[in-house]
Amino acid sequence: MSANVILCVIIPFAGTCLGSAMVFFLKDQLSENVTKILSGFAAGVMVAASVWSLLIPALEQSAQMGKLSFIPAAVGFLVGIGFLLLLDVVTPHMHPDRQKEGPRRGLKRTTELFLAVTLHNIPEGMAVGVVCAGWLAGNSHISATGALVLAIGIAIQNFPEGAIVSMPLRAEGIKKGRTFLYGAASGIVEPIATVLTLLAAQAVVSVLPYLQAFAAGAMIYVVVEELVPEMSAGRHTNVGTITFALGFVLMMILDVALG
Repeated sequence: MSANVILCVIIPFAGTCLGSAMVFFLKDQLSENVTKILSGFAAGVMVAASVWSLLIPALEQSAQMGKLSFIPAAVGFLVGIGFLLLLDVVTPHMHPDRQKEGPRRGLKRTTELFLAVTLHNIPEGMAVGVVCAGWLAGNSHISATGALVLAIGIAIQNFPEGAIVSMPLRAEGIKKGRTFLYGAASGIVEPIATVLTLLAAQAVVSVLPYLQAFAAGAMIYVVVEELVPEMSAGRHTNVGTITFALGFVLMMILDVALG
């Protein structure tokens, strides 16, 4: 495994760990406006990454199909949405914006929050793995720099996501050290998903556009199901909209200028 691939595996996980570490520096609970700001920014980054790093390359790689070149992107995207929908249904977890609700299905509230962020990290790890596989396969539409840019973008959005999930755990009275470990442990699934997807994608390079669109669909599901409701709840929703735009533009610039 090359140094660039190792970096792509580690960088997003580091973003989650740094976000979780905010429990050592911030108050026990994030304010409503701060949550909106962080959720909006993370959503913007994820949408831009889905479009520029995954969907557009999937369409470009299918160009030889002519007017039917949309099929891999469309099919993969919808299957990705369906996959995350299935996980959301079968995995008992608490949405971060519903942290004040009581536990469901007998699970502790902290366990449900842990499962929530773990669910979020699966499609992000898959996205990085698919792009790395495309680069290693010699795909002309994907570069090593582009893979690193996506990993950095995912890490940027993992930072607020880690804080959003860890801080409520601290508010529940859990010690800071244990809260940090919860947040960091939830991010472990991301490098695992990256490596597994990388190995699977390398074995089936011919369906790479489908896999890229699949990862994009999974990420968009997280945005629509989890992050948008968080940034739009209550009053003063414009702050979430503004940070969404900033996150989107930042990721777009990184991908276009460096990818």
